[in-house]
Formats: sequence, C-alpha cells, structure tokens
Amino acid sequence: MTNTSTAGDEQLIAQGMTVAVHARRQPDRLAIISPSGNRTWKQLNDRANQLVRLFRRRGLKPGDGVALLAHNGPEFAEVWAATQRAGFRLTAVNWHQSPEIIAYVVDNCDARVLVASGRFVAGALAAVAASDKLGVKLAFAGAIDDFDDYEGALAAEDPSDIDAPEPGSTMLYTSGTTGRPKGVFRRTRPVVSQLTAVCNETAKWNPATDISLLTGPLYHAAPLGINFVIPINAGVTTLLMDKWDAEETLRLIEQHKATHTHLVPTMMHRMLQLPEATRNKYDIRSMRWIIHGAAPCPAHVKKSMMDWFGPVIFEYYSSTEGGGVFVGPHDWLRKPGTVGRAVPAVEVKLLDIDGNPVPQGQEGLIYVKAPATGRFEYYKEQGKTDASYRGDWFTLGDMGRFDDEGDLFLTGRTAELIISGGVNIYPVEIDEVLIRHPDIADAAVVGVPNEDWGEEIKAVVELKPGVARGPEAIQSILDFAKERLPGFQRPRTVEFVDALPRNAAGKVLRAQVRAPYWAGRSKSI
Repeated sequence: MTNTSTAGDEQLIAQGMTVAVHARRQPDRLAIISPSGNRTWKQLNDRANQLVRLFRRRGLKPGDGVALLAHNGPEFAEVWAATQRAGFRLTAVNWHQSPEIIAYVVDNCDARVLVASGRFVAGALAAVAASDKLGVKLAFAGAIDDFDDYEGALAAEDPSDIDAPEPGSTMLYTSGTTGRPKGVFRRTRPVVSQLTAVCNETAKWNPATDISLLTGPLYHAAPLGINFVIPINAGVTTLLMDKWDAEETLRLIEQHKATHTHLVPTMMHRMLQLPEATRNKYDIRSMRWIIHGAAPCPAHVKKSMMDWFGPVIFEYYSSTEGGGVFVGPHDWLRKPGTVGRAVPAVEVKLLDIDGNPVPQGQEGLIYVKAPATGRFEYYKEQGKTDASYRGDWFTLGDMGRFDDEGDLFLTGRTAELIISGGVNIYPVEIDEVLIRHPDIADAAVVGVPNEDWGEEIKAVVELKPGVARGPEAIQSILDFAKERLPGFQRPRTVEFVDALPRNAAGKVLRAQVRAPYWAGRSKSI
C-alpha cells in the first residue's frame, strides 16, 4: 500500500479488504486484464462482495474451504478476493493433474464450495463424485452438469461492501517424492512474509503506472503469491496470460508497457531461443523488475537475460512451506550461481544427514527455521509433517553450501522429485502407470538434464523375458504413456536395462538409476 493509507484503510486491509480500498481510490482503473475479460477495481470489489454473500447464504462460515479449479481469468481473481475477505480457506487446484488427483485434492481439503471452469469438466465431475462435502458448485466459461451458473448466481447478490469482514487464507497443495499431493496448512495466520516485504521494496510499485504481467498458472504458489497477490495488494494492474508463449510475452510487454513479471528458467531459455530479429522487434524497455524462482537457473541463461533486459532480474529461493532467500541482480553478477542470503527474520542452516552442522564451504541439507506464528503442517498428514521437521527447523530435501561471505549456492536434491520447467513431478505416479504396460516388468522414471526445462523425464525400463528391445518397443511405451498421463508427466525418452538396482527390501534405488545421467554436472542445473 502507499503512504497515503489512512487508519481506516489500514483496518480494512487487516480485515482482508485491500481490494475494497483500491476500489475506492481508483474505481475505474483496470485491476485485471485478461483474454477472457477485464475487471476494474470497482468491478472486482463488487463481484467479490457478491460471492461472499452467496457463500454465506449457502451456509459457509469462516474457516470453511473453497476449491477453485480455474484457468487464468478474472473469475480466479474474484474468488480469491472473496475468500480473503470472509475468512474462508482457498485451495487453488492444479488443473494439469489427472481427474483422479483433482478429485483427491478437492475432497482432502474439505472444500464446501467448488468453483470450476467449463474447460475442466472431467476434473470437476470427478471431484463431485469423490466428495460428499460440496454444498455449492459454480461453473463459469461453460456449463458443467449439476453446477449452478456462476454469472447467474452472482447477479442476484448485493455488490456493496460486506459486513464483518475477516482475513482468509490459502492452502495450496505441493508434490513430494511419494504419495499424493499434500496441503500446506497453517493453523494461525503468519505475520507478513519477509520475502513479500523484500519483493515490495525492490519492486518499487507505482499503482498509477505499473503493470504486472502474470506468466504462470495461478494455482501455483509462486505465480499466485509473487506475481498476483503482491501486485494486487499494492494496487497494481495485473495482466494475465492464459497460456504462456515466448513471443507473446514480448508482445504484451510492448503493448501494455508492462513493468514487472515473474518467470521460471524454462521461460527465460525459450525467450532467448527466439530469432534475433524477433527479439529485436519488441520494445521491452518498460520492464524494470523480473523475478524468478521455482527451479535453479543455469548461470548462462540468467546472464544472457540480463544482457538483454538489463540488471533487473531478481531471484528467490523459497517454497509453499516457507523460507526466503533472495538475491538482486548486482549481487548475482558478482557471484553468478548464488541464490543469495536469507531475508530478514528468516534463518537458514546446513546440516549433515545426522543433523550436525557442516563446515562452511561444504555441502549440507538446507534447513529453514519455522516461524513462531503461522508455521506449516501438511493437512491431515502428521507423519509427513514430522518427517519434514527437526525441532523448529524444516527441510524440503535440497542440498547446498555457503561460501565464505554467507551466500547460498544450491548443489542438488536428496529427494526423488523431478522439477521440469518449475513444475514438481512425482516419479512414483508415473512408475505406477508404466508398469501396467504388457511388456514392462518394472520401471523407474528419473529426471535427466535438459537445457530447456532443467530436467526431463526418462523412463528406465526392465522388459519382460522374450520382449525385444528396439524402436518399436520404445514407441509402444511412449504411446502407452501418452494415452494415460497428462503432458507434464510423460517420459520423453526410454532406456532399457537388464535389471534395476534394488535394496534388500526390493525397493528400486532411484538415486543409482539417476546418477549416470548427472555424472560430471550439478543436479541443480
């Protein structure tokens, strides 16, 4: 917020009514620009109020869950704004997942409301079939059987500011190395994130002129938090991309004079691969703050982006669970490859496998101290919560080292998680599909180096006796996966082995499977 905030405004902000404050200050300025519709600040605020009244009239109380299965559009912003002013808990669902996983998340988060885009009918219907808690079902951008029409339902409600506002929360789901996605839950609201404070400080928002270009899917923690919530709370217009494209990014920057955006390394690499004539065709001088995270970025990619856009690229290392390490462009240029230092009030340390501190310069498991207020737990997963903590400190399985000035460098991951294009991918889910192939005896998928995506999925396969290796077998496996897995989970290559390495209990040793492909290079690239 700007320095002109009044005491009354501050109270409204504390109650989750930040959008209402901006609606009063700049009612006719656009809050949301998107291919599927725009919203002024007044329209966004009015429709959030209408949604709250609808939900309350259907019986929702503070603390109740609202699931949102939505593409990047104004309805996503409306549902977010509604939940955050009425004390509801919002779970934005990854629509790239299979209908079965979508249904699991909607049921597991105890949602009493499901708002779904007509683009994702299969996932919405699977969720309805899996959950007996859904009392409100709304569909927009197309009809869904047994769902009320979103527009029609809102039209009957009063758009004036609601009574008794209170701040809501979000509970996003994160993928681990085994099992299903886990809800990152906080029993108490955390204090304002120090990473948010550093983002605001470096972004230097100007609501009168700035445009934040949102590039990634809003169900993901980073696009939602850094590329949407932070600029919206600052009163800055947000321009939503429905589907990311490298040249379209440049076109939108030029057309709207976009000033801020969030990228993942894959996006930067794709932009750099555009022909020079295409890159030079667009005026990108308005862009003064680019922030990236989600996956480690190859140093040459980041350096090339700064040669193009200038020293305007910031980086964070954090997660849905918490944390906050940050580096600005000039510090990074001095030490290419670093992810920086912990932001104020965040503590980071490195431990060995036995929990002992490691000497400076040596690799260790990265631990972050959980805050006293608002620390995370995995929703209804006490065992997985306990496994992530060592006292007051938690880890996500990343490895790193500190240099002699205290700057952190990522060196690898202990987890089996594959990160491709900033997206977390479960190997086990893919294994379970592949082993259904009639010719496969066993399979283990691993992430292998890919200069574009960071990692790509390789299936390492044991064939059944008598099955011939060769191009036909490979194509059969790839076709089998294509029919049964969403695009981001499909193996790109297949390799055959006589036998997969296993421990005494028969479990495949995935780290051994993966190791040859990363020989001589850091797993973090």
